Amino acid sequence: MSENPDISALNTSRRYNEWVGGKDHTGVERASTKTVLTVLPNMIDAAREGRAVVMRVVRHLVAETGVRQILDIGAGQPLSPNVHEVAQRVDPATRVVYADNDPLVAVHHRGTVMSKPAGRAEFQPGDLRKVGELLAGDVVTEVLDLSRPVVVLLASVLHLIDDDEQAAAAVRQLREALAPGSYLVIVHGTFDTLPEATRQAVTAMMATGKQGVYRARSRAEIEEFVDGLELVEPGLVSSVEWRPDPVNPPKTSVADAMCWVVVARL
Repeated sequence: MSENPDISALNTSRRYNEWVGGKDHTGVERASTKTVLTVLPNMIDAAREGRAVVMRVVRHLVAETGVRQILDIGAGQPLSPNVHEVAQRVDPATRVVYADNDPLVAVHHRGTVMSKPAGRAEFQPGDLRKVGELLAGDVVTEVLDLSRPVVVLLASVLHLIDDDEQAAAAVRQLREALAPGSYLVIVHGTFDTLPEATRQAVTAMMATGKQGVYRARSRAEIEEFVDGLELVEPGLVSSVEWRPDPVNPPKTSVADAMCWVVVARL
């Protein structure tokens, strides 16, 4: 990586960071957000609900399944509370590896993420489209024991892969590589719940090529990723329907959340 990486182009990871309340974004991402909000005024609320459900999933899996290893692929910019913080509140010995293909994400993770002494929280450069290389990475192999069950998070990352076969191949490789008893978590954007006029407006906006890649998939398409696996209750549902917190309930509707979530056991 160069000493002064180019931040003049739109970066969807930094834009997502803005949506969920982070500070690691630039004027380019903020301008893009303004454009997106003209068509999807609920996008920020939807992104925050998508992140909130990840934390609920992590809390549940660490507390209820005994799995103490987590691989977060496409982790994005660190933002507290993060996966390792939530997991280590349940068990301080939980080991977490964050993976992302953005060099700036790597810098921020290595500079800010601190684990409980009993556990680990490390960063591995890697790309979901190159699963074999990612799983063979030095940090993954040092921190995680892939011969034992692991929770793999694919949170708001599959919809950044436009090629359907490439996305399917990545998930297939993960399923083949993980030990029995592992859990695959998918949080994925959808336009299923939008009115037709809004869907057409979003399609037109994305067709300009100026807002980055966002391959929203249908419920049926996401179901294919976990075909044949055992789904954790309540199954494949909206982000606001996956074990909502009664103390801090979701702030948006199923329609506005624009997100499907599924947790599957291998």
